[in-house]
Formats: sequence, C-alpha cells, structure tokens
Amino acid sequence: MSVTGRPLPSLPQYRKDGVTRRLSASVYLDDDFALYADRMLTGDRLNALGLSLNINFVALARHARVATRRRAALDRRLACLLPAVPGALLVGLWGLVNAHPSLGWVAIFGPLGVYAVAWALVRHAEARSRDTARKVFLSAERPERTAPPVEPEAEAALHDLKRANVLPYADEAAYTKPFVGSGEKIKEVVWQPIDISRPADAPGGGKLQLRPFDVIDLHTYVARQMENISGLQGLRARNRLYVRGSNAHLLPELLPDPTRRPRAQIPKQLVQAGLRSPGAGMRTHLCLERVGEGGRLIVSMYLRAILQPPSLTWEVAAYVIPPLDGRFRRVDRLPVAPLERWWDLIRYATRRTGPELRGCLGRILRRHRWQRDHDRALARTRRAITRQHVRHDYGATGSLREDLGAWDEAGYIERTDAQDYLFRLQQGVLTATERFLRDHNIDTSSFDKAVQVINTQTYNIGNVSGPSNFGAHGTILLGGQQGPGPQGGPGAQGGPGPAGSGPPAPQP
Repeated sequence: MSVTGRPLPSLPQYRKDGVTRRLSASVYLDDDFALYADRMLTGDRLNALGLSLNINFVALARHARVATRRRAALDRRLACLLPAVPGALLVGLWGLVNAHPSLGWVAIFGPLGVYAVAWALVRHAEARSRDTARKVFLSAERPERTAPPVEPEAEAALHDLKRANVLPYADEAAYTKPFVGSGEKIKEVVWQPIDISRPADAPGGGKLQLRPFDVIDLHTYVARQMENISGLQGLRARNRLYVRGSNAHLLPELLPDPTRRPRAQIPKQLVQAGLRSPGAGMRTHLCLERVGEGGRLIVSMYLRAILQPPSLTWEVAAYVIPPLDGRFRRVDRLPVAPLERWWDLIRYATRRTGPELRGCLGRILRRHRWQRDHDRALARTRRAITRQHVRHDYGATGSLREDLGAWDEAGYIERTDAQDYLFRLQQGVLTATERFLRDHNIDTSSFDKAVQVINTQTYNIGNVSGPSNFGAHGTILLGGQQGPGPQGGPGAQGGPGPAGSGPPAPQP
C-alpha cells in the first residue's frame, strides 16, 4: 500500500541532536554535571562505558572539558584573592597600633576591594557560561565543532561506542538486566516455540523441500527487514555480544590489555559465534533501537533466536528510557533581553560571590583528593590484576542517558509514542519471522498458533494501554523512577555529587 504524497506545509521539528545540544549546554550551567561527565567520558577507568544512546559523546566530552577547566580557573583566581583579606586586616591593625591611622583604612577597604574583584570575576564567569551555553544550544554548527578536542585516545574510544558490537555488563546486572543502561523494563519473555520441522505444501500438491538455515541467517534477515516492515524510519538494528564483566578477560579481542578498559568493537565472527553457540556468560542479541522525536524517548528491544530443532523461539526483552530530567531545561529559561540579562547577572553575582569565595579552596582540595584517591584505587587494582591475577569485573553498570532520564518528564505524547514503537517492533519481528519461514518452505501453522498467544499479552505505560506488559508487576508509575535532579537520586553510573566534588571515585 502506498501513501498519497499530499503537498502540505512542513511544521517545525525537534532537532535530531537536541539531547546532545542540551547536555553540552548544561555543562556550562551545572558545575557538578560538567565534572561528572568529564570524569566519566574521558577519565582513566577499567570498567566499560555504557552505550551512547543517541548522545554524541565526543561533543559532550569536549564541552565538559572546557567547562571544568573554566571552573577550575575561576577557583584558582578566587583562591589567590583570599590571602589579601587577612593581609589587609593585619596592615590595618599594625597601623592602628603604631599610630598610623591612615593605614587603618586598609582594614576596611582591603576586604571590600577583594569582594569587588571577586564579584567581577563571578559575574564575568557566569556571563560567559550563559553565552556559551546558548551558542551551543542554538548554533547551526555541529556541537562537537564548537569546542576543542580532548585526548585522541579518549575520542577514538568514544567514537567506537557509536557502533559498539560488544558490551560487558557488571556481574550484579546478570541477576536483573544484562542490557545495562537501556532504561525501565517493559517485557522479558520467551515466546511460545514454533515447530519448524514440517515442510509447506507445494502449489501443485505434495510438500516443498525444506531450505536449511541457522540463527545467523534469521538474525540477519530480521535486522535488514525490520525498518521497512515496522515502518519505523531511522530504526537502528545491530547484533551485539553481551559479556559478563568478570568473564571479559576470556576474550583477548575484547580485552587485549587487562589493565585498560575493554574495547567497544570486536571481530564480526565473534559476535556471530555468540548466536550459534553462546559462551560463558556471553550471548549475542539483535538490538533494535528507536529514538523518539528530538531524542526525548528511546525504546529498545533485544531479541535472540533460540533454534533447537525441531523448534524455534524468540527471547524478547524491551525497555524504555524517558526524557531528560527537568534540571537540563535551564538553558531554555536564561534571560536574553539586554536589561533582564544585565539585572539577572547582577543578582546572581551578588548572591553567589560570598559562597564562591569561601568555598573555592574546599573545591580545589576536593578535586585533588578525589583524583588522588581514584588514581590510588586504580593502581591497587592494576597491581592485583597483574601480580595476583585477580578476576576483575570490567562490566558497565548503566548508561549516561539512562541516569539522566526522569519519568515525571514523560507526557502523553511520549507514552503513546512508546506504545506505538513497541507494537510496531513486536509485529515487525513476527512478520519478518513468518516471511523468513515461508522463504525456507516451512509450514507456518504452528507459527500462526503461537502468534495468537503472543498477541494476547498487554502493555501498560502510565494511563495508556494496549497489547504486552510494562515494568515490575506490569506497570510503570510515572514519577516512580526519577533521574538525577531535585526529586531524583543518582543513577546507575553514579549521579553528580556535591559541588566541586563530582561523583564518588568509580570502582576501577
């Protein structure tokens, strides 16, 4: 069936890189998030990073580095002003004691001068941060081009994550969800087996000759046909090997150096091997990922064909990541009118200069202490791996996109879109499987019976219902799972910590 191409005006659309732009802008407005992103994306670590999930990690890493350096530079400048305050007081006291009353004014105007300089520094830093945030968010230029690059090795690793065909998951995730960072569970089920031993009827009578196939053929067919069958334009389909973190050392191609983080890409043959004969805590799944408008919503479905003649079945798991938490909307609310902007910066600098001046040394010390503790922990772990041959867990614990999502930001549109995507994905898998079986001359009567059972399941997202089951006990309560923010707690990767400290030192 073809759709009529009726000529109509086009409505404004969300930017496809809207989430990347919003996060890249937010690092200039949220010091804790900037430090968290910089450490997670480019810091030295042993455990794997979660999937990028429609975030341009290179762009975010570059802007996070710029923002953290600006924050550190401001703290150093403020720290240089601090000795002037007791110095001015001592000079004034010495003048009064030694009958030099004119020097007594230094005790009054010295601290005031320090405060005035600090006020100017704080105002300038905030004005520059706001201008940069708006430029990143609104510019027509790609976000990664508006900031200088970070270390080439770090950027290469982040580039590889875009096309990751392997992901180690933390051992603790093996008991709950190996698809770490994919969001809230919608469904985890194994469909009713299908009998594939009987050949289809031939048009002229008799039976057709069965055409042999394996799970690799089936996965390849579904991956190639799903976008057209489901009607979900932009659907991402990829076979990915999921490996238990403590077993990563068993694959040299995944972990060539046990003192470094695992790779994000391995030879295709190893991924296919995880389909035909799963290894020790190693299984390959067909990963289907549909990103909603502007990246606000991400629906993922993970499939694994289980072929054990004479039956075939599918292992199916589906997850949803909600929109970004409301804390990342600050860039939308920045005053832009000249007078309003000027007055808002005056108020900000007046309110924040005192706390910034008093806390600058503490922030500098906390950053140094965190880095020292992190480096020591990594060094101890690396010694244990190389000298004592300790079995280390290299698995990822989550994803940045999952950590920053919040269900209270999901509205009616997001819930119905998620429902639509899930219907289409499930029906697409069934349709592709049926076509594949017919192409291989297999009788589909058993398949037809299995479909009747599969289609009786239900989904629930908030107040919108339809075919299959969402979350624990079949529901997801909006607001029940929050991302980091005023109401939400830290996510799986560790949320932003106190000002100047960032997240706690990650497990090496």
